[in-house]
Amino acid sequence: MARKKKTTSSGQMPKMQGYIAGAGEIVEQKIADTIEENYMPYAMSVILSRAIPEIDGFKPSHRKLLYTMYKMGLLGTTRTKSANIVGQTMKLNPHGDSAIYDTMVRLSRGYEALLHPFVDSKGNFGKFYSRDMAWAASRYTEAKLDSICNELFNDIDKDTVDFVDNYDNTLKEPTLLPAAFPSVLVNANTGIAVGMASSICSFNLEEVCRTTIGLLKDEKFDIMSTLLAPDFTGGAQVIYDRKTIENIYKTGRGSVRLRGRYSYDKFANCIDISSIPQTTTSEAIIEKIIDLVKQGKIKEIADIRDETGIDGLKITIDLKRGINADKLMQKLYKMTPLEDSFACNFNILIAGTPKVMGVREILNEWSAFRIECVKRRTYFDLNKKRDRLHLLRGLEKILLDIDKAVKIIRNTEEEMQVIPNLMAGFGIDEIQAEYVAEIKLRNLNKEYILKRIEDIGQLEKDIAELEEIVGSTAKIKKIIIKELETIIKKYGQPRKSMIIYADEMEEEEVVEEVPDYAVNLFFTKEGYFKKITPLSLRMGGEHKFKEGDGILQHFETTNNTDLIFFTDKCQAYKTKAPMFSDTKASVLGEYIPSKLEFDEGENAIYMIPTKDYKGYVFFFFENGKTAKVPLESYATKTNRKKLTGAYSDKDKLSAVVYAESDECEIMVKSSSGRILIFKSADLLAKTSRNTQGVALFKLKKGHRIMTAEVYKEGMFSNPDRYRVKTIPSMGQLPRGDESGEQMKFNA
Repeated sequence: MARKKKTTSSGQMPKMQGYIAGAGEIVEQKIADTIEENYMPYAMSVILSRAIPEIDGFKPSHRKLLYTMYKMGLLGTTRTKSANIVGQTMKLNPHGDSAIYDTMVRLSRGYEALLHPFVDSKGNFGKFYSRDMAWAASRYTEAKLDSICNELFNDIDKDTVDFVDNYDNTLKEPTLLPAAFPSVLVNANTGIAVGMASSICSFNLEEVCRTTIGLLKDEKFDIMSTLLAPDFTGGAQVIYDRKTIENIYKTGRGSVRLRGRYSYDKFANCIDISSIPQTTTSEAIIEKIIDLVKQGKIKEIADIRDETGIDGLKITIDLKRGINADKLMQKLYKMTPLEDSFACNFNILIAGTPKVMGVREILNEWSAFRIECVKRRTYFDLNKKRDRLHLLRGLEKILLDIDKAVKIIRNTEEEMQVIPNLMAGFGIDEIQAEYVAEIKLRNLNKEYILKRIEDIGQLEKDIAELEEIVGSTAKIKKIIIKELETIIKKYGQPRKSMIIYADEMEEEEVVEEVPDYAVNLFFTKEGYFKKITPLSLRMGGEHKFKEGDGILQHFETTNNTDLIFFTDKCQAYKTKAPMFSDTKASVLGEYIPSKLEFDEGENAIYMIPTKDYKGYVFFFFENGKTAKVPLESYATKTNRKKLTGAYSDKDKLSAVVYAESDECEIMVKSSSGRILIFKSADLLAKTSRNTQGVALFKLKKGHRIMTAEVYKEGMFSNPDRYRVKTIPSMGQLPRGDESGEQMKFNA
């Protein structure tokens, strides 16, 4: 509760020195209002001013850095210390020097993260493919703008883009850079904002420019014909799947599979990895391989080392004698980051609004932006030429009588009257008169004036051309196409990433070597599992169980076996016998619901071991129906652990029976004591796992199926009594002399 304050007799607060109005009061404020007032501005700032690039291909931090370097005169000149650049950039970018320097490093040629770096660096700038290779401090390195930045800043001083005040209103900075090529797709860009992210992969410069030219000429241009696939600075291999690439080009979302490139040196018996996916580092790959060797999952490797040097990335793997290098690499692709995926999310700010776009839409947006830049540049040049022509028109009138102009100036007593007198004497305006008045005395000759007037004709032609360009989008597109073709000639380079087609790849399935030996599998009523070798079973004595527990199922098989556990929630869980350690009969075993991470309250009720998924599963329901499902219905191509809808949930399950073939008989008992034996082949199998089945047992009201199991010869002295020829059937009650056998069945 807020503390009560002293008041005067009038009810007002007493005037005290240093008193702050409202201090100490407790004010209730809704959390929604606090979030809206405080968090929302932060979220918008991160989205608009930090994490997501705009159509020119840059985030604000990139743009501020490059523009600062441009204003420092670092385009095509000698380098300067990186610390100087960082310090100057802080005038536009209100962040610490470390954050600004990190931005410069990523844009640098030395870091090798971009296909076309914007910063020409000197010194240690680290490498994008190394986690531990740190870059040197900014006081040691030097930098300048790379030559490709000419295409970013050309005509920036011709009103091609808008300028705004910096954070303290002391300088002007551009809102966008008038990039003459779609740099948004040429260099990779990633960022995480609040509630959204952006991840743009890089494409080959020539392919992007050719595609843009095609779209400028024809809106329905097939972009797949020129933009083959993403191109990454690390090289690697792009696994090309046409449907995946088409989806990325169309929606801006998708995943591109990448894998490293290698060569085999047969004399040294080693593999040299020369490029890795853009999404990982050499240290991560080496650590993963070492971990796999320690676990015994890879036994073909004798040694691995990082030999990265001035020639670039190199990971060397020494092989043991007689190892097939290609097969080993297939395993490494499956088990390490040597094969990885680049997740694409082409989220770009368009007029201050984040938008996920496909390649066609991005290039159309860039074309619209570039058309506006060229139009503004042309309009700027047009106004300059118009102003120049206006001045020369005034100079042309002076040519008619230079002596008159001199006489007017000489006879004018006050300087401020020179301009009005010239205007009156020659019929020119103030701007023209100012221009004439500023001509040097040495230039008051016919030769000089005639040379200036000769420019009038050329200016008129130029103005007419510029006016046509301003009024014609088609002419502007031709200019952009010509600029793009020039950029291709100047900066185009071959692809770094090799394209390999997914349907032509020879991928061998990596099968982990599992020791295969004889085992006994035990599954208890309470859901415990034991895997025991025959020797241990003979030497181990009696089984240990929890109170009230006992063996439900026992199988003799081998270690290389799949296990399927059915639960009371209509689900099945798949695992493999090697996932369980060999144990002894004197231990409880492993609790299956915990081992396989069952849902809360879910219990295992039946186990099926299999190697080939042959045979059938019979589900017996209390209402008398039975479903026959082929076991192969539970075989999955992927390593799915949990299968929902393992059997029907329309009625309560009474029993599950697994038959290895269709040449067996199954014995079923109802709560009324009646028994029937039917041939498994008499029931048709259903391919859907959750089938309700068919009626098997005709039950009287209040009765249900109780138990079922595979019938074995000798269980009844007269089994024909219980065998049925038609289904459904009511079954038979056992005779008195078969009561002992019935008791055995009940057990």
